Amino acid sequence: MSLKKDNIIEDVMELLIEYGPEKFKESVELIFNQAMQIERSQVLHAQPYERNEERLGYANGFKPKKYSTSLGKLDLQIPQVRGDISFYPSSLEKGCRSEKALKLALAEMYIQGVSTRKVKAITEQLCGTSISSTQVSRLSAELDMSLNAFRERKLEDPYHYVYLDARYEKIRHGGSVRDMAILIAMGVNTRTGKREILGVSAELSEAKVHWRHFIQSLQQRGLHGVELFVSDDHSGLKAARKAIYPSIRWQRCQFHFQQNAQDYAPNKAMKRDLADAVKYIFDSLNKEQAIEKSKEIVEFYSDKAPRFSEWLENNIDETLTVFDFPKSHRRRIRTSNGLERLNQEIKRRTRVARLFPNEASCLRLVTAVLVEHHENWVTGKKYLNFEMDTENLNMNQKPFYRINVA
Repeated sequence: MSLKKDNIIEDVMELLIEYGPEKFKESVELIFNQAMQIERSQVLHAQPYERNEERLGYANGFKPKKYSTSLGKLDLQIPQVRGDISFYPSSLEKGCRSEKALKLALAEMYIQGVSTRKVKAITEQLCGTSISSTQVSRLSAELDMSLNAFRERKLEDPYHYVYLDARYEKIRHGGSVRDMAILIAMGVNTRTGKREILGVSAELSEAKVHWRHFIQSLQQRGLHGVELFVSDDHSGLKAARKAIYPSIRWQRCQFHFQQNAQDYAPNKAMKRDLADAVKYIFDSLNKEQAIEKSKEIVEFYSDKAPRFSEWLENNIDETLTVFDFPKSHRRRIRTSNGLERLNQEIKRRTRVARLFPNEASCLRLVTAVLVEHHENWVTGKKYLNFEMDTENLNMNQKPFYRINVA
């Protein structure tokens, strides 16, 4: 069947109607090839054979490429260009990084004797083919070059808000299995209002030392314009942050704080009540009201849950910094949940490998996943608008003891 450029959907429908699922792979090939041709025209600022003053280069035929996917190997025709411009389809470029990283992680396990036949089967299922040691070396060098450039790039724009979080992956180290900390920084670009991945680090060192090295690396790369750090109460993070950015304010994640409150319940039945009590404080309209509510809660539970009352009194101030920032921003900066969702996506990829042979392979896969999200963010919608919002000073809320039945 010949491909009609202006009727790609009709071509695909005819193929599926006539042959059904048997030709699904061919249908995807048609769509993929057409999408790459459209992207080439956009990059060149001209359609094929079109004459105009804005043209940046010229189409130069196609280069065949077999592209491994879960559908099998697709036979693609990569559009080529000539002139003072380079081009490679972004759909392939973005999709290849994390796929290559996953291939490498699995392949390294197999080559170094960490994996079993099951890991080999997973590699073939996910990647469509087995991977040789030669391929691992070549792909590692190619992929690491671009990922290192991303991790070490200069941070030229100011970032008003910076979110910090940690997750853990299992690696083989010195003949044993260890938990390795992955530290991630996300920022909101003050100029664009969009989220960006600012940095990622993987080390086996002590938490405090690792956090200090990580935050120092952000500073050395140019991190500036920060008005607020947002994070959970990670071990070592607070000391490292104060040492390097002593004047920058901190918002302790309200979501995690609300969860932490339940650890101080004297019995299981009271866990939900304590979480609701903390939420009652966070639902305040301003800081003054939140402080008054916290005093009310501390007094209310001084006999029923004395450990909770003491903990709340000593720590609640760390969660109320958000009230000193524009009201329109508060929902986005009161928690580090944005990074939590990102960690879930990382986990979805890394759980396939389960055990990494070394730090490099783990960092490679995590960075590749982060690059994909970073590119989606910077080319997508704004995350925040940096405009001041008028505060709503309505204080008409019921006191805690009237809405809680504890």
